[in-house]
Order: sequence, then C-alpha cells, then structure tokens
Amino acid sequence: MAETKSNGLVYEKKTVYEKAGAEVVSAAYEYAKGYAAFLDASKTEREAVVEGVKMAEAAGYRPYTFGAPMKAGDKFYYNNRGKNIYLFRIGSEDINNGIRITAAHIDSPRLDLKQVPVYEDHGMCFLKTHYYGGIRKYQWLATPLALHGVVVKQSGEVVDVVIGEKDDDPVMYITDLLPHLAAAENEKPLYKAFSGEKLNILVGSKPLDGEEKDKVKMGVLQYLHDTYGIVEEDFLSAELSLVPAAKARDIGFDRSLVGGYGHDDRVCAYPSITAMIDADESIHTTMCILVDKEETGSDGVTGMQSSLITDIITEIAKAMGGNEAAVRANSKCLSSDVTATFDPNFADVYEYRNSSLLGCGVAMCKFTGSRGKGGTSDASAELVAWVRKCLNEAGVVWQTCELGRVDAGGGGTVAKYMANHNIDTVDLGVGVLSMHAPYEAIAKVDLYEAYRAFKAFYQF
Repeated sequence: MAETKSNGLVYEKKTVYEKAGAEVVSAAYEYAKGYAAFLDASKTEREAVVEGVKMAEAAGYRPYTFGAPMKAGDKFYYNNRGKNIYLFRIGSEDINNGIRITAAHIDSPRLDLKQVPVYEDHGMCFLKTHYYGGIRKYQWLATPLALHGVVVKQSGEVVDVVIGEKDDDPVMYITDLLPHLAAAENEKPLYKAFSGEKLNILVGSKPLDGEEKDKVKMGVLQYLHDTYGIVEEDFLSAELSLVPAAKARDIGFDRSLVGGYGHDDRVCAYPSITAMIDADESIHTTMCILVDKEETGSDGVTGMQSSLITDIITEIAKAMGGNEAAVRANSKCLSSDVTATFDPNFADVYEYRNSSLLGCGVAMCKFTGSRGKGGTSDASAELVAWVRKCLNEAGVVWQTCELGRVDAGGGGTVAKYMANHNIDTVDLGVGVLSMHAPYEAIAKVDLYEAYRAFKAFYQF
C-alpha cells in the first residue's frame, strides 16, 4: 500500500522489503524464475504469443471464433495473426457492469532486416537493417546478436528461424570503430555519430569455392538454403529481427534484480497474463490484451489502434445480452506498461519526488506524454482514487511516478488508445533501468507487486 506517517498526514515511499515482509520477498524471488524463463522464450512478439497460448491453454482457455456463444465461466483466447493475443473470461455479474482489462505490449526495440538485406563488401558479407522503435544506436554495436523470425515462402510455407541462442550457434555482430581512429567521430554529437544505415550485421567472411562473384555472399546464401531451404528472394516475404543473444540473469550480489532483453514491456505482459489466469474466481468479466506495435505507434492490424478491441467487446456484449456502449463506459483498464526508474547516475533528468523508485513496488503514471502532457489521456482523479483503494485494500506496495523531468523528454503508452474507446484507463507497471537498451534491469519485488496489483484489479 501507499505509505503515510505522522497520523496519516504525510505521504512517503518505502520499499517492498520494508513494508511487505520476508514472505512476500521470498515469493517475489520465486516468481521471477518463471518470468526469466518467459523472457528468454519471448524475444519477439510472435514468440510471446506462442508462450501466451501455451499458458492460456494450460489454464483451460480455448480458441475463440467470432459469433461463438458464451456463458458465465467461459474462458477464451483470440490469437490475432500470431502477433497479438486477447484472453477473456466471462464473469457471473451483468456484462453491462463492464470488463476489467489489462493491456500490455509484447514488442520491444530491435533491429529488423530490410527486404533485400544481403550484400558483400570487401570480402565480408553483411545484412542491412532498419531499427524498430526508439534505440540508442551505439548500444547495439560490438555485442552478440541473435536472428529471430519467420520466412514465408511464395507457396505459403512458414519457416521459423532462430540463430544465435544455443551455446553452439553462431551469433551476429555489428562492428564498431576502434578508439585509436575515432578522433573525428568523438567530436560529433551522440545522435549524429551513429547512423542507422551503418547498423549492418556481419554474417560471414569465408568465400564459397567455385564462385566467381560475391563468393562470401554466396557462402551465406548456401548456408541458409542448406539449413532452412530458403533462397534470397524469400527475404522479400520475411520478418526477421536481430535481438540480443544474452539470456536473462540475476543482477547484484543479492540477486535482487533481473537483467535481460525486452523487459519493456514483457515485464508487465507476464504478470498481466499470470494474474488473469490466477484470478479465476472473479465475478467480473476480465480481459488481458498482449499487443504488438506499441514501440512504433500502435498502428496496424495487431496494434492497439486496431478496431479489434471494439470488435471483441461488441461480440461479448451481444453474446451476453448487454449494451456495447454501456459495457465500454463501465469498463476499466490498466495500461500495464513500464516506466523509468530513478537512476542516481543520471539524476539530472529525473524529478526525484515524482519518480519511480527501485524496489518501491508497482508504479502508477496518472499521465504520460511529453512537454505539456502532449499525447496523454491523463487519468481522472476518480479513477486514480478507485485504483488506489483497490491496491491498498489488497496490501499491494505501489507508488506514483512520471517519466522524467518536465521538458526533459517523455514517452507514451497504449493508455490513450483505450481511453479513446470511452474506457477509463490509467498506466500501472514496473519501473525499468536502462529502458530500451539491449539489456535492461528490473527489481524482482516490483515485478511481483505488479502481479499482485493486476490480480487485485481483476477481483476488486
């Protein structure tokens, strides 16, 4: 719960360790093991959907088809094109009372291959990339990368590709300039020193015997054909991404943190779906949305701006004899997305009093956006009070926050897209250190409080 002192007059943040006790901390450390496994298995949105389907089916959820009948207690999932998944369970109360919704995203910043990526230059073979989402380009140089994704052949056959995750796999690599020759580069501003067009993946240097032209490129193409049965033209209908090859690991002598790729936003997706499954006795109709394309604006058929959310609510309302407008107006949504944890190494861009603090529990952002709250829905005081009561009565350790100092920058979530459907929405998620880096860090206790918060929300 939020902390007060001096007979309730003063608000103060305290850590989960101080407030929740050893039993909760022990449960948090145990819960983080399952999360780390999920993180390693879900480095792309497609892989996260596969894991989500496994979890849903193990809990008794079954695939939903539009128009299918529903009754109280029914549990469904809708797999949207393999990149976005909806779980929903029909409650026993009147559907016009609304739906309890959590919405997290399962895409993360990465490097995507271009459609014609393979080329040879001075005896080295590279793959051209186009970065996806907001990255600091220098962080992706000189670090081991893995290739994940699908190649869809003209015939429609889908070939799954994962290279770089097994101990005996090769990894991919982007070269960096040695400091001895970087005098001119060092004079440039950081955002100009590294060009997106130079984020080229080194994948080979051995020429193929018997070839006269592009011998190294031909060797790479031969490997891909021998291993996956694909030819260069198949890249035209492929979705292949470079992600960090590193596994999730405990950070710190006390093992209090989890380091890994893709905490933003799988650190909220995992507690959202596990809380949904564990809140099986709720009288409310509940829904968990794991969505794609948040990092690029939430557009497209698998993004939060798709009409699919309203289509599914319409189907639920119709099947349960409710009114769609009433269902949406009475629904509540937690946009379960990450926020920036205060980092004392970069204290000048944070406002400490209103920052998410490491280990102080799940964090509520009343508003996101940037410079004058641009691009935010700004949750109402009434909704914040309702969530506040929900979390406090459940004993959840939570805090409020905003994303950095005023005028320092900012960011957005899917909250405004949910709110645009007349659904009361507020952001509630886990604070992240080094957000959008190839390797981010979160506190295990913050992760677990997110799970406890989402479960309480589904049941309150």
